Amino acid sequence: MYNAAVDLIGRNLSAGRANKPAFIDISGSWTYGQLEALTNRWANALRSMGVRPEQRIVMVMDDTIDFPVCFLGAIKAGVVPVPVNTRLTTADYAYILEDSKATALIVSDSLLDAVVASGDMPEYLTNIIVSGKSGGTYCLFSDLVSAAAETPDVYPTTADDMCFWLYSSGTTGRPKGVVHCHDHLIKTADLYAIGVLGIREDDVAFSAAKLFFAYGLGNGLTFPMSVGATAILHAGPPDPVSVSTILREAKPTLFFGVPTLFGMLLASPQLPGSDEHGLRLCVSAGEALPEELFTRWRDRMGVDILDGLGSTEMLHIFLSNKPGDIIPGSTGYPVPGYELRLVDDDGAPAPEGEMGMLEVSGPTSALLYWNQRARTKATFRGPWTQTGDKYQVDDNGAYRYCGRADDMMKVGGIYVSPFEVEGALLKHPAVLESAVVGHPDPDGLIKPKAFVVLNEGEVASPEMAEALRDFVKNDLATFKYPRWVEFVEGLPKTATGKIQRFKLREAAAP
Repeated sequence: MYNAAVDLIGRNLSAGRANKPAFIDISGSWTYGQLEALTNRWANALRSMGVRPEQRIVMVMDDTIDFPVCFLGAIKAGVVPVPVNTRLTTADYAYILEDSKATALIVSDSLLDAVVASGDMPEYLTNIIVSGKSGGTYCLFSDLVSAAAETPDVYPTTADDMCFWLYSSGTTGRPKGVVHCHDHLIKTADLYAIGVLGIREDDVAFSAAKLFFAYGLGNGLTFPMSVGATAILHAGPPDPVSVSTILREAKPTLFFGVPTLFGMLLASPQLPGSDEHGLRLCVSAGEALPEELFTRWRDRMGVDILDGLGSTEMLHIFLSNKPGDIIPGSTGYPVPGYELRLVDDDGAPAPEGEMGMLEVSGPTSALLYWNQRARTKATFRGPWTQTGDKYQVDDNGAYRYCGRADDMMKVGGIYVSPFEVEGALLKHPAVLESAVVGHPDPDGLIKPKAFVVLNEGEVASPEMAEALRDFVKNDLATFKYPRWVEFVEGLPKTATGKIQRFKLREAAAP
């Protein structure tokens, strides 16, 4: 028998950490011993409601103690928790509830109206439970937990049993239910958190990425629990003011973010100085970290950012820079325990030194996309999982990001990476953010077009656009410079911070 929740909690109890804080949220500190009791109660509450093993429960929950209690308690009961994005539309939630055939919905009170706005819930959804203080006509999560027995009664799962789902955010199309096994959680911790980050019992982890993301679930739950560390949970949006306050006052030692947030923090006057925080290491994922951001963060904060690549399908990071072995502008090397390869458009090995599609093989690969056989077959190819990312391997064996397969453009018959052009633009002191897409010129030939967000105080003008074009010409091969520069207030992004370039392509279409 193996149960992921029993492992993550039990290893801390057996190590004498029952009174050590596991999570700190807006309500205070919660110990590993309290977590054990609360998850036992929630597992029993699920049984009393008639939720059976292998049935799904959808979680639309803020980052408070209720999230790990709900997630881990469901796993103890053999029930499959399905955390989902808290920033979706009512139609998205209706689709996920229907697709997952969930029998219970647990939703934070602040999100209740958005989730149940239509009032038309599937017939098999027999329980709607509210996390928070105001449930209206629905049961409160806290009431159900407090009324249930604390006696542990773990369902006899195995390492290969279906444990939890995550719906991929994606940049286009409907979200896909990604199915993971019980032992995937601890394997990400063993291979990346312990093997690469060197996470320790005395660490305090803070993830700006929320727990419902694969990235955030590892950062803020699996990784600290794997070694008895403490996680800070922040229920609100990770804006520069709130994140800076946590860095300054709570003094986390590990901080997990995305490139967009690191850029926003560097532009914020609220960011603490190098002597006002307790960080020993930062991690970035979601999109490739430009070298310019890495350098500016290290110079300002006195601490490195490890850039890494992961995916919902692989659960966490499988390609990463390492402490003491960072190559700025690259995504580093394969995490030990994973294998990587580059293939061409026909699936054959890409020639040495040339760009190819990245595929990964490792012990945390998802089983399938739920109810999507064709997309499952296209992504999961025997032991290999296709990432959709284009990479090159440099002379040092480091992997360098070139862009998403559907974002690449050919200019004069030569592939141009939008990420490379965006990185060049970001070096200009006037630029806060940029995104580059392919756009047809008057002859129908594709050339780079840049959408640029300027730093506060900078003025958009034809002269500024010309200056940026010249700046890129001096930094990259001439054919790569953006023929057009359009200034915008902000860039369209997914909830994970990934730029939705397809929306920019649509906006720029003639």
